[in-house]
Amino acid sequence: MPTSSTRIAEKYAEVILPLPIAGTFTYGIPAEMAPLLQRGCRVLVQFGRRKYYTGIIADIHPHPPKDYEVKPLMALLDPQPVIRFPQLKFWEWISGYYLCSTGEVMKAALPAGLKVESETFVSLNEDFDKGDADMKFSETQAIIIMALTEKKRLRVSELEKATGIANLGHAINRLLEIGAIEIDERAVEHYRPHTETMVAVCAERNDNDTLHSFFDLVGRSARQERLLVAYLEMSGWMRADEPLRDVEKKRLIEATGSTPAIFKALTDKGILRTYKKTVNRFNTGTASVTAPAVLSPAQNKAFREIDSAFRSNATVLLHGITGSGKTEIYTHLIDRVLADGNQVLYLVPEISLTTQLTDRLRRVFGDRLLVYHSKFSDNERVDVWKRLLDSRQPLIVLGVRSSVFLPFHHLGLVIIDEEHEPSFKQYDPAPRYNARDAAIVLASMHGAKTLLGSATPSVETYYKALNGKYALVSLEERFEGATLPDVEIVDMRAQRKQRINRGILSGPLRLATEEALKEGRQAIMFQNRRGFAPVVVCRECGWTPKCVNCDVSLVYHKNIAQLRCHYCGHSAPLPAVCPACGQNSIDIYGYGTERIAEEMHEAFSDYRVARMDLDTTRNKEAFQEIIEEFSKKETDILVGTQMVSKGLDFERVKVVGVLNADTLLNFPDFRSTERAFNMLEQVAGRAGRRAEKGKVIIQTTAPESEVLGFVKRHDYKGFYEAEIADRQRYRYPPFTRVVNIYLKHKDAATVDSLAVSYTMALRRTFGQRVLGPEKPYVSRVSTWYLQSVMLKVESEASMTKVKALLREIYIGMASDPRMKQAMLYYDVDPV
Repeated sequence: MPTSSTRIAEKYAEVILPLPIAGTFTYGIPAEMAPLLQRGCRVLVQFGRRKYYTGIIADIHPHPPKDYEVKPLMALLDPQPVIRFPQLKFWEWISGYYLCSTGEVMKAALPAGLKVESETFVSLNEDFDKGDADMKFSETQAIIIMALTEKKRLRVSELEKATGIANLGHAINRLLEIGAIEIDERAVEHYRPHTETMVAVCAERNDNDTLHSFFDLVGRSARQERLLVAYLEMSGWMRADEPLRDVEKKRLIEATGSTPAIFKALTDKGILRTYKKTVNRFNTGTASVTAPAVLSPAQNKAFREIDSAFRSNATVLLHGITGSGKTEIYTHLIDRVLADGNQVLYLVPEISLTTQLTDRLRRVFGDRLLVYHSKFSDNERVDVWKRLLDSRQPLIVLGVRSSVFLPFHHLGLVIIDEEHEPSFKQYDPAPRYNARDAAIVLASMHGAKTLLGSATPSVETYYKALNGKYALVSLEERFEGATLPDVEIVDMRAQRKQRINRGILSGPLRLATEEALKEGRQAIMFQNRRGFAPVVVCRECGWTPKCVNCDVSLVYHKNIAQLRCHYCGHSAPLPAVCPACGQNSIDIYGYGTERIAEEMHEAFSDYRVARMDLDTTRNKEAFQEIIEEFSKKETDILVGTQMVSKGLDFERVKVVGVLNADTLLNFPDFRSTERAFNMLEQVAGRAGRRAEKGKVIIQTTAPESEVLGFVKRHDYKGFYEAEIADRQRYRYPPFTRVVNIYLKHKDAATVDSLAVSYTMALRRTFGQRVLGPEKPYVSRVSTWYLQSVMLKVESEASMTKVKALLREIYIGMASDPRMKQAMLYYDVDPV
């Protein structure tokens, strides 16, 4: 890695570092680096005594800091900026609105492959005498020394893997104290460019004499001659008016049916040579494409209304019922924006949606489509980043929330599909941004238009559309004449009293599923809880297994025979006997998706069952496989969590079963009613999406619920009117803006008393706008105890001013010694 001298020019750089610390950090610019440095470039800097970080240049100026001596920039990592100026402005907005540092935004925005950070390496001290008779090692220390004797130098993570022992910190510190080992920090570049072996002919392009001599050399071998001719054709070598094209060795061999031995013969004769070339991991060639599908009259009317609305509004809400064909309208809008030479961001809430949409969009837009989400490797994400950075082509990016941070050049349109989805909200770590709201701001910074789409818009979005902030376009017909499914509410209390249900399935749901499967149709079973059984309890003494780190019960996962915490990931085996009373009396109750899938196998043994939840979709291929198999009817019943509710389009699904609506209805949160309606209406929309009418069966112990009545009637407007009246009565969004403030500490009593003190300080500034403190629904996560305070400010309030006031309160509390071990963070606009 290149390094700079320490001779400093009279210029200074403000550097953003990926740390939760407010502000930027000033570094001196070495004289030889000064002409090359630009805002947005990556630099390597030393922070503290031993840490190294990738930083981003935010500003360059001639003003030295007054209070300390600056360190020099260590290295310039790129000759050109890796982020554009509008991105820096966007980062500043995210930081200001969501009350976090710009460094935290940087950490979330940049792919890991673009971040060089220091890693700790451990090696043996060559001067240490391992044979010292007075020296006694513990078993762990001895294992560490044996591993380092063999491997010489290892990262801490590699050392833990080599020894099979986790948490080696204490043992490493002890060995360091006695001088047995040495540690050092090294800056590690994670990104590895992808290279391909290319082929060239060993002759100048116009040197026909040398070319004729090459053909003389291969004249006795038809296969060698065929390989040479193929190279000349593929590279365009003979067409002097065109630039030479790169030819991959692998593609050349495959195209000619040759072998590596034949290719080697040509290189041995000095006819062909190879060289390495860095290439993007994603194909940048032009794939064959087709025109967008013809719109129906209803779709065409909505398209024209959107087009007209964009002339006077920057943001439009498309309220289209489930199955109305919103995606086709999006496709026509994208086609026009790309034709104008602009780029498009198409946001979806779940990776599963990118899987199904990719094929549809690829058929129309070919290799102009880029896909970006967390299931891609770090190197793949960097390649997408670099393609957008280096290209001025009209491209479309299909991705989840992190896609808002990509370096767009000419952004012309942002589409946010299923805009109501909570999955657009980032929870941990900071920045706790909502990608929907951030994307609207991003579009405005680029002068682009924003289209929001949903069958069940969020209350805030619909309120803004009705009040003129957004334009509103409605699409109230399902595509190709399909009708909305019938919804039946089943009272599970009555089912159990009459002993009609068998296991998790009510009589009506079992019968409807049997009929659909016999007709060659498919069924979806929705349960918003993964695992095998959510409740494990001893029937003798009532013992239940709790997470050692969190205040939640462990969930049993049968396929791995483990109890697992869904908050921190802690796992433990299911005990054979109760650890409290010693009896063989442990029972499991309740249904997660794993147990439901097992029951479906038993109940419908002649049919194929698949499961789609977090446990079965750990990689990007798993999403693709599950969705493709169900689309091709290679499976008949799909059991899933909320993943199956979000915009998926399966034409053969006739029955959708909601196995337990109560888990959605009974949640202590002001958005719980909205969340329940949206999820139930969305999952119901997966049924009957073509000519044949579908059926939805919702199982509940609260059939009288008003929300279920709205779902049964597919009555979004009725739901909205009831919900907006409640929001106005109790002063919740959109009539106020909510900021949840969380305090965390390792000691429960300390966080309780600290929360009281902090709330009193808040009330002195904000008065009755402060509610709390109170313990969250889960009050301990990963050994940290939590307390929360709600701040409700007027919707028109300046978040910049709110942030300044909160900062003042925090500084005032900093003198309290309890704050030194506490953590405090903000969640703006929680969902």
